[in-house]
Amino acid sequence: MTQVLEDRSTRRAPQDAPQTIIQLQQVSKVYPNGSQALIDINLEVKRGDFLFITGPSGSGKSTLLKLLYGEERPSQGEIVVDRDAPDRLRGDRLSHLRRRIGIVFQDYKLLPRRTVTENISFVLWAQGYTRKEIARRLQPALKMVGLTHKSDCFPEELSGGEQQRVSIARAIVGTPPILLADEPTGNLDPDNSWQVIKILKKLNQIGITVIVTTHDESLIRLSNHPVVQIRDGRMSSVRY
Repeated sequence: MTQVLEDRSTRRAPQDAPQTIIQLQQVSKVYPNGSQALIDINLEVKRGDFLFITGPSGSGKSTLLKLLYGEERPSQGEIVVDRDAPDRLRGDRLSHLRRRIGIVFQDYKLLPRRTVTENISFVLWAQGYTRKEIARRLQPALKMVGLTHKSDCFPEELSGGEQQRVSIARAIVGTPPILLADEPTGNLDPDNSWQVIKILKKLNQIGITVIVTTHDESLIRLSNHPVVQIRDGRMSSVRY
């Protein structure tokens, strides 16, 4: 495994570092229109876990991830992510938390007029990394997702699976301890879906905590990781 991706994610946590990296206690989310997205959610995720969150469309899966990186705020309850409470953070403090969270979206969210290299580098550039450090991190990230040979291509020149792999590289190039993937295989065929899951499993093996929302039960069965389900805003454990 490449050194850049290892140097923060795989080293041992300090003795006083909590084993729990994400915790939700009695979390509910009600939108201004009265729609109740989540009801009394309790969840504990340990460092190095790989967790699937499943459930029908509109069940609250995406809302849960948005609460974790501070895009949404809970109506009630407590959320802790890597020792911080995202709903209590503002400005630079929230930005610093988000740097410790890689996010992968279903629709890729790539910049259409930027190459693969530029799309991945943009995150580090925005965070003030030097050109030398960006170059040091870029190649290992490209290698991890198998796209070194596509580094100068634009998104329109890539397949859907390749675009999603670019978005994964962008999410992990800063070596975050947490990776959130919101329906990352939703637009992909079965072969590309499994390729994406295999990459996420490799990242988990080097120490990154991974949470994936999906409605694809076949992928869940193949992956053999813990699963929770959200239905009508409520969470329960599931066995496959």
